[in-house]
Amino acid sequence: MEPFKKLGELEPAKKAFTVLEEFKNFALKGNVIDLAVGVIIGAAFGDIIKSLVDHVMMPLIGLLLPGEQGYLDWKWVIGKKEVPYGLFLGTVVKFLIIALALYIFIVKFLGWIVKAKKEEAAAPPPPTKEQELLTEIRDLLKQRPVVP
Repeated sequence: MEPFKKLGELEPAKKAFTVLEEFKNFALKGNVIDLAVGVIIGAAFGDIIKSLVDHVMMPLIGLLLPGEQGYLDWKWVIGKKEVPYGLFLGTVVKFLIIALALYIFIVKFLGWIVKAKKEEAAAPPPPTKEQELLTEIRDLLKQRPVVP
């Protein structure tokens, strides 16, 4: 009976308000807007890649291999069923192009930017006048003979 007692003690209105408040905080942070922009650009990028593969790359591959419509005609016929493996190969090529583009953009381009920012942050600021004077004093003291 103990679990039912705890369930009855819950205040549904308070829980709903808390969830609503958490969602409002999440949605207004800007993360949702960034995510939406990323999804829209990703969809547009996917359309560009699909067009590149369907209208440029696969027809060029189809020129090398026999068949009237290129990779669209590539099928296995088993009994009365057809298995269009050419369409699958087109999808694999699309995936490889997207993976290559993401690799180039994320690893090479963004990696280069992050590396440049780290190098900027790692470079120490030039010494102040006080630091220069203290360095000179230290160097002069090092040159001075040690007196026992």
